[in-house]
Amino acid sequence: MDVTTLEWTITIAATIGVLLFDVIVIARDPREPSMRECAVALSFYIGAALAFGLFVWLHHGQDYGIEFYTGWLTEYSLSIDNLFVFIILMAALKVPRKYQQEALLVGIVLALIFRGIFIALGYALIENFSWVFYIFGAFLVYTAYGLVKSYRTHEDEHPEDNVAVRFARSHLKVGESYHGLKLWYHENGVRLVSPIVIVIIALGVTDILFALDSIPAIFGITQEPYLVFTANVFALMGLRQLYFLLGGLLQRLVYLSLGLAFILAFIGVKLVLHALHENELPFINDGHHVTAAPEISSLVSLGVIIATLVLTAVASLAKSAKDDREAEAVASDLDDTPGADWKD
Repeated sequence: MDVTTLEWTITIAATIGVLLFDVIVIARDPREPSMRECAVALSFYIGAALAFGLFVWLHHGQDYGIEFYTGWLTEYSLSIDNLFVFIILMAALKVPRKYQQEALLVGIVLALIFRGIFIALGYALIENFSWVFYIFGAFLVYTAYGLVKSYRTHEDEHPEDNVAVRFARSHLKVGESYHGLKLWYHENGVRLVSPIVIVIIALGVTDILFALDSIPAIFGITQEPYLVFTANVFALMGLRQLYFLLGGLLQRLVYLSLGLAFILAFIGVKLVLHALHENELPFINDGHHVTAAPEISSLVSLGVIIATLVLTAVASLAKSAKDDREAEAVASDLDDTPGADWKD
């Protein structure tokens, strides 16, 4: 893929411009955004991603356009999973609603920085060591297994209780009150660290962990650094608005982790098959390429990911609706029980 310096410059400048616009808007009026604001902004970002994919399709070819859309959808679905952790984190650290926009923006900026670093490292690895695809593929399959296991055992996530956060809490004099993005303040003559620092640390650690999943996943779809970068940028843009727009709906996507597990496992298998085609390891096929291994096309990948996300959403909403009806039925039965209204 031949990407000009001008394209890279415009892309990076536009990314920085959007982030600066968000910073200025939020800094002027730190509050919980309205549903209308979120819907308009989210529609703009999704429309921009679709338009950009069309640009790639027309100017760089159909295959690259499909790769962008596939990568964007994959990264977007993984970003939605991030929102579950952000919701848990905000609640556990008791971040006031009006300051959550600022915290989320910091999280998105950190995510872009960390993913940029991981993209550069990942690209350097695949350019020099073709066998790294085996590692990426195995890691994604293992991650998929972990998602299924945590779903079946109903393990609770505690992103606010990681090692970095515990270390910061034990070594810093952290106050109780939030003051926006102000990192410290004075109270009764004592200099205290704002709890937003703990939030930022927790967000940073969370972003690193999610980057470990998302970057191998996107490299399983395309090895073009420009597409990897832009797919991540468009997946993260609008995440703040999506957080407030969906809110409780995110809790209804009960099968999302299973859907993501299937997608990650599928991409992991695709990576291993690709690694076999590029094989140079002497203990596999005497160091020769395994041409008999099937290749999964970008179009097939796009179809599998779309179908998985649609089925996941439909099944999740159906399950939530069924659970609501059962809960209402139980509550109704309790209300109809003789003596239910009796009080001591």
